[in-house]
This record gives sequence, structure tokens and C-alpha cells, in this order.
Amino acid sequence: MKFILQRKHFRDLSEQEIVALAISSEEDDARIYRSYAETLRADFPASAKVFDGMAQEEDVHRARLIALHEQRFGSVIPLIRREHVAGYFARRPVWLVENLGIDRIREEAEMMEHDAEQFYLAAAARCKDAPTRKLLGDLAAAEAVHGVRAVELEHTHLTDDIRETERAVSRRQFVLTWVQPGLAGLMDGSVSTLAPIFATAFATQDTWTTFLVGLAASVGAGISMGFTEAASDDGELSGRGSPIKRGLASGVMTTVGGLGHALPYLIPDFWTATIIAFAVVFAELWAIAWIQNRFMDTPFFRAAFQVVLGGSLVLAAGILIGSG
Repeated sequence: MKFILQRKHFRDLSEQEIVALAISSEEDDARIYRSYAETLRADFPASAKVFDGMAQEEDVHRARLIALHEQRFGSVIPLIRREHVAGYFARRPVWLVENLGIDRIREEAEMMEHDAEQFYLAAAARCKDAPTRKLLGDLAAAEAVHGVRAVELEHTHLTDDIRETERAVSRRQFVLTWVQPGLAGLMDGSVSTLAPIFATAFATQDTWTTFLVGLAASVGAGISMGFTEAASDDGELSGRGSPIKRGLASGVMTTVGGLGHALPYLIPDFWTATIIAFAVVFAELWAIAWIQNRFMDTPFFRAAFQVVLGGSLVLAAGILIGSG
């Protein structure tokens, strides 16, 4: 709170500070675009060239602003950045956006250009010096047409074949990094916990004890699957992506798969909880079959037969053991 109170409001900035803020903003945006380019270069080289071109555009803007500052205020540029100004737009961390895929990176770039345009319009309205106001207005117009420039760069570097290739690479990376580990975790969590949960349920007919067993089995399996997936492959040679992401996907989905049919046992009545748990198991198994069909190109009825048959056998084993 103290830091927020110490920040300046945009309306209180001098013209020199406005120009200095514009310079630092252009520097930051150029770095962001170059970071996106480096992130994409290995798998999406054509899109990386688009972001290289956008970074060069920001360099041109920065050079024009520095020349204006030297002419009006001298060569010493005050240190003022976005975080020093209350209410000024902030950029999302590069590490957060670059992990969300190429389409999300493009959306972020569009928002960056829009934010920059709004800043230059507001800055131009605050300045009384004619050359400064003209330059800021020109930069606002330039940011407004950056979308057009980005399209031109895309037409230059992204042919239809390259776009199709990038879509295929993006989908494959998503499947390898998130879907496969998550699906493996969901299958393990949903199927492997059936026997202990329903064995406990029919052996004790105590819903609270059954829930605790299900919770322990689900969390334990999630931790085990998460660490196993993360440690199995660093992704460098296989191209499967970050082991942390894969471990997270596998661990979370394993836990969710087990908790799905454990949570109904929070209901005190045994048979009500059990019937709901049966329905949840059925939904989980069909969800697994759908994911296999949607992302792994497995024929739906074959996937459903395999998953439902396997799950039914494990469920039956748990019930028989618990009833024995």
C-alpha cells in the first residue's frame, strides 16, 4: 500500500517525464517481442520472424522519442517506468504468457498495441509543445496500424503451408505436454482407486472412513504420478515439453480422478453416497473415452469398451473383496 501511495498519477507527470515513460515503455515492449520470438523460434520460426519485425518497429519508436528528448530536455533521461505511475497499464510477465501457446502470445501482442495506442493518445492530449504533441500523435497512429503491420509481416513470413504446419506443431505440443500426462493421471486416479474405495465402503459401510481412504489414495496417487512423470523425461530429446508442466498435469488429474468417486462419501447415508459414486465412476470412464477419441484419435467405441471394461473389472473386484 505504501508503494502504491508513493507512485505518481499520470496527470501529475511533466512533459519530460511523459516522454521518458514512453521511451522506457518502448524499450520494454521491444524486449517482450524479442522474448516471444526466442520462445517461438525453435518450433515456429516463421512466427518468430514476425515478432522480430515488431520488436524492430518498437526500436524505431524509441529512437524517435530519444531524439525528441535530447532536442527538448537534453541527453539525461529520467528513470521512470510503468510501475512508477499509478493507474498505468501493466504488462503480464513474459514467462506467464509464453507458456500459454502461440495463439495466446498473438492475443497478448494485440492487447499490447492497443494499450500503447491509448497511452500515446492520452500523452498527446497532456502535452502543449507542438513538436512533442505531433510525435506522440504520430506514434498513437503507428500503434493503431501495428495490427496492419503485423498482418503484413505474417503475409511475408507465414504462408498457408507454414500456418498449417504451426497449427499441427502447436496441437502436438499441447497433446504431449498436457493431454497425455493428464489422461494417464485421470485413468490411473479413476481406475486404480476404485478397488480400495469400494472395498472399504462395502467392508465397513462407514461413509466417513470410506472418504478418508479415498482421500488418502487419491492424494497419494497424485503425488506419486506427478513426481514419476516429472522425473521420467526432461523433454529435451523427446520434445514432450517441460517436466514440471507434465508432472503437474499428471498429478492433478490423478488426484481429481480419485476424488471424483470419494467425495460422495461425505454424504452420511451409505447407499445414497454409493449410488452417486457409481454415477460419478460412469461419468469418469466415459470422459476418459471422450478424451482419447478427441485428442488421441482413438475410435470412441473402442476406447469406451476398453476403459469401461477395465474400470468395471476393478470396481467389481473392490466390491467383492469388501463384501467378502
